[in-house]
Amino acid sequence: MKALILVGGFGTRLRPLTLSVPKPLVDFANKPMILHQIEALKAAGTTEVVLAINYQPELMLGFLREFEAQLGVKIICSQETEPMGTAGPLALAREILDDGSGDPFFVLNSDVISEYPLKDMLEFHKAHNAEATIMVTKVEEPSKYGVVVYNEQTGNVDRFVEKPQIFVGNKINAGIYICQPAILDRIELRPTSIEKEVFPKVAADGKLFCMELPGFWMDVGQPKDYITGLQLYLESLRKRFPERLANGAHVTGNVLIDSTAEIGEGCLIGPDVSIGPGCHIEPGVRLSRCTILRGVRVKKHACITGSIIGWHSTVGQWARVENMTVLGEDVHMSDEVYSNGGVVLPHKEIKASILSPQIIM
Repeated sequence: MKALILVGGFGTRLRPLTLSVPKPLVDFANKPMILHQIEALKAAGTTEVVLAINYQPELMLGFLREFEAQLGVKIICSQETEPMGTAGPLALAREILDDGSGDPFFVLNSDVISEYPLKDMLEFHKAHNAEATIMVTKVEEPSKYGVVVYNEQTGNVDRFVEKPQIFVGNKINAGIYICQPAILDRIELRPTSIEKEVFPKVAADGKLFCMELPGFWMDVGQPKDYITGLQLYLESLRKRFPERLANGAHVTGNVLIDSTAEIGEGCLIGPDVSIGPGCHIEPGVRLSRCTILRGVRVKKHACITGSIIGWHSTVGQWARVENMTVLGEDVHMSDEVYSNGGVVLPHKEIKASILSPQIIM
């Protein structure tokens, strides 16, 4: 099988991290976001993955070469010269996706983190003889989204309702699809939305089905949702692979610590924390609801909560970092500094407190 991942453009919502690497290469739970998806696709039988991208394809491919060999999956880029929406990339990659076999292919949005039940989805798709199958997920406030209205007995999609003001359902598109090659005949080589222009036509012909996503789902394309997604992901690990989580007197709740990270005495870490490779957490540090990326040093008695600390940064002694602070790569905070929602661009030194949320250029 083949798959296409919609990588897209500049990742502006996740800056300043995406000023250093393309968004799909930003680490989530100690591995690049896109690697979570490629591993799941491999497990479902995918042998070739197409990355639909219009930003830094050479960097992306160069980084993924080692994983290509490791996973035994062919990874190629389909580069857009202009933003092509969510359907245009399928037309652009048509010759790759439609190899004459008639086999279906997966389409994924690169921001989505879930348990990826792709094998179950493929069985569902084949059993319903669908032209396309979409994964849907339940939300608490459907008025914020485009709602999928469908027959819950058969899975047959009736229509889509954008941000309904009266209740029509609470299931939304989860950004995970399986399509037959025939769908490519519906897509022109131009910027096109698969959700608004293609799927409604497939639904009108009675050939669009949906399957409810079991487990968690989160679009992690912005810092607040990234931290929420981490919490959901770690809770999922607790249920499925508890041996991957850290334990000990210094750990509370769900925590992921790379084996090369060093943790000092008297720390309290968790809940909902990931600590990347080569990190050095000095004695007396308090971490909760945060991500510490590769090569970070957190000095004695610092406190970090609800934040993301970028690669090779330093947080000083007795510093306090909170309220969705995001430090870019190679940012160095002095001792006893406070950050309340600061967004700090790469390669900066912070000597004064950031008392209210702001961008530090």
